[in-house]
Amino acid sequence: MKSEAPTMEQPARENIDPRVTMKLRWGIAHIYASYNNTIITITDITGTETLARSSGGQIVKVHRLESSPTAAMGVAKKVAEICREKGINGLYIRVKAQGGHNRPKNPGPGAQAAIRALSRIGMRIGKIEEVTPEPHNGCRMKGGRRGRRV
Repeated sequence: MKSEAPTMEQPARENIDPRVTMKLRWGIAHIYASYNNTIITITDITGTETLARSSGGQIVKVHRLESSPTAAMGVAKKVAEICREKGINGLYIRVKAQGGHNRPKNPGPGAQAAIRALSRIGMRIGKIEEVTPEPHNGCRMKGGRRGRRV
């Protein structure tokens, strides 16, 4: 077999792709998306130290628009800028809805928009995980024995 070592006629090819050359530093993006607001908190990989946080109320001035996809995109952009300054360029994402005993268990309209915006800004996305609290039959549901009659 002939070796593929670069010679004088054939210069060594340099890797031009910047994603391959830079070292990835990971963080965790906690996205809380309810029907009233979208809150994004970014922590270090252990989850103990908060690096950046923002909510829909810091982006829009009307209360009914705090949970909108547009506000979520603005929140993601603001948080990603802070992360870049601190050297974080990859994120594991944990999406949380209200959940629990008597609350909706699917995330609000801002969750998907926030994930998409983080990806478009250039943050590397690792794992996307849902961490909505799920009741284990603790409290009794409201509505009586036969359920809510309409």
